Formats: sequence, C-alpha cells, structure tokens
Amino acid sequence: MAQYFELHPVNPQLRLIRQAVEIIRRGGVVAYPTDSSYALGCHIGDKDAMERIRRIRRLDDKHNFTLICCDLSQLAQYARVSNADYRLLKAHTPGPYTFILPATREVPRRLQHAKRKTIGLRVPDHPVVHALLAELGEPLMSVTLIMPGEDRPLADPQEIRKRLEHEVDLVIDAGHCDIDPTTVVVLEEDGMHVARVGKGDPAPFQA
Repeated sequence: MAQYFELHPVNPQLRLIRQAVEIIRRGGVVAYPTDSSYALGCHIGDKDAMERIRRIRRLDDKHNFTLICCDLSQLAQYARVSNADYRLLKAHTPGPYTFILPATREVPRRLQHAKRKTIGLRVPDHPVVHALLAELGEPLMSVTLIMPGEDRPLADPQEIRKRLEHEVDLVIDAGHCDIDPTTVVVLEEDGMHVARVGKGDPAPFQA
C-alpha cells in the first residue's frame, strides 16, 4: 500500500520531504509532481526500482529515461554538452523541457538508450522537485506518468493513488498538475530536432 503525503505546492514541508527521500534511498518508487505533469521517480542507482517503473509503464529498452537535475552544473556531469548547447539549455531551464543528450560515464548503462547511448535530462521549475533534489543530493531517475494505452499523463493525485496504490511506494500530492508532458528536444552533433511537443514552447528548437 502506497504512502500518501500532502505537500504544500510552494513551501513543501521539510519533514515530509526528508521522509520521501528516505523512501527513495531505500529503493522506493514515487509518484511526484513537476512543472508539466506527474512523474514516476526512483534512485538513480536502483536497478530493481527502475524495473518496477518499466513494468508500470510497460516500457521497452528503446525508451529514454530522464535524469531530473537540480541545475545545469549537475546536468553537465551526466551529459556531454557543447558550448552552443549549454547556452541553449541555460536560456530554457528550469522549465518543461526534456533534453536528449549523449550520456557520460556517470550514467549507468541501463539508463541509457540501448543503441544511441543517450540520456534524457531535465531541470524542472517546481518547488517540490527542488526540495526533493536538494535533500537527495543527486539526480532522480524519472519518467512521465503516462499509463499504458493512454496518451496523456495522470494529473490528479487522488486518481494516481487509486490506480497505483499497490505498485508504487509513495504518492506526493501537491495538487493537480497539467496534463501536458514535457517538450522533448534531441540535441545532436549535427543539429537538433523536437521529438515531442508538450508544454514547453518548441519554437526555439525548430529551424
């Protein structure tokens, strides 16, 4: 049975943030709010928790997992970022974007795209996420909370609790989120393209 924490969306209670991070460190899977939609997260080093997320979402090995980072300095530890890409990232983070970049050796191989060796990276603009990352001290492994066969993320924490109470360890309720996922931008050596249009404005990344 999943635990259920109600957090203030602007000033989340530190006591509950610490309890949530302890659940993550012990191998828990959490449903949590972001600046775009709800997401599923776990510890970056926990293979079993990652496999549980794969089962919930029914993901194959072609899916890019995302590392939720506190800022660009942390992001740059896990991805190879050119000077031009860094300027682009700086102009659009924090925000509702996921950037697909070449992974560094800091990224466990199981989190990388099987063929391209890439990783999704994201710096959300949400107080609850900021508090979780500050307490955790490292990125959170994450995917958007879109259930199999559906095309929109779950937005109501009460509904998430009903549908996933036996599959996750914690639901963090900070109110309703949007139903739009992030805009996904692929940054490659020979250019960039928008792989998914979501909440973030895709215009700055389109030719």
